[in-house]
Amino acid sequence: MELEQEKYLYLLFILPVVLLLFLYLQFWKRKKQREFADAVLLKRLSPNKSTFKPVLKLVLFLLAITGLIFGLVNPRIGTRVETIKREGIDVVFAIDVSKSMLAEDIAPNRLEKSKQIVSQIINQLGSDRIGIVAYAGSAYPVLPITTDYGVAKMFLQSMNTDMVSSRGTAINEAINLASTYFDDKETNKLLILISDGEDHSEGAQGAAEEANKLGLKILTIGVGTEKGGPIPIKRNGVTESFLRDKSDQVVVTKMNPEILKQISKATNSNFILGNNTKQVTEFVKNALDGIEKNKFENQQIAEYDSQFQWFLGFALLLLFGDVLLSERKTAWVKKMNLFNEEEK
Repeated sequence: MELEQEKYLYLLFILPVVLLLFLYLQFWKRKKQREFADAVLLKRLSPNKSTFKPVLKLVLFLLAITGLIFGLVNPRIGTRVETIKREGIDVVFAIDVSKSMLAEDIAPNRLEKSKQIVSQIINQLGSDRIGIVAYAGSAYPVLPITTDYGVAKMFLQSMNTDMVSSRGTAINEAINLASTYFDDKETNKLLILISDGEDHSEGAQGAAEEANKLGLKILTIGVGTEKGGPIPIKRNGVTESFLRDKSDQVVVTKMNPEILKQISKATNSNFILGNNTKQVTEFVKNALDGIEKNKFENQQIAEYDSQFQWFLGFALLLLFGDVLLSERKTAWVKKMNLFNEEEK
């Protein structure tokens, strides 16, 4: 069992306060009554006044307040495993995190633009499963196939150019790693590869052809401009200099769409420039709509069952009884004299 809103437990301090107020009120009433008349006369003046009923009404009121408080706290009990049936496809995002992705020829830079694109695509998804791969000179699994889009976005935002130690850009490594994410050969699957197209390997075309044999389509998105730009070296967010080559010349990195077009063509898919996020999102959405959905089942642990309704119902019942309960003696109970209230 767990308590969803434990902070409301502090309201239980109301109970001793109410009890003290009740005792003080009873003490004050008796004091004033003694000032008015003696006990014998008071009993004759109000023969039907019960000494037990006020205490019973207090108990009902305190129990009702307790029920209301626990209704606010909302105890939750039990867990259960649910099987969720979904329809969708498996989508893996392969994001280039090489140093060239820091170029600012597209605002704010190529990598941040890639993150924006992926985040917006995820927002358009329904029940598709997604995974994330990062790559530079080698590929790194960031997130396995999942339906938890919140977790996917969290991992997405944490991606940077330091997460893969090897330099360069090896697109073939990303394709090969992404291919291992799909464990069902019968399902429709899509790899969305985002890069500036600067490939330092020679196996991207071959890797794409092998992926095509596995039924994997590769949609490529190019970020950057063909004019290119320098790679800034920053400290505390301020550009101090630009990356230089061995000849001490500023490195200008240019987006190469040709290699990305070849990769998508090898899998009968498409290429699009990623400079306009909205346009890319719509393009990918249409591509996903054209792919037949897979049926699959997920088992997940359901949330605890809330129990607040029982406490609220119990509290309302007690409050209703408290309102209806009179402080006068009950006739049939009076005859039984259970509480020795019969006049001697």
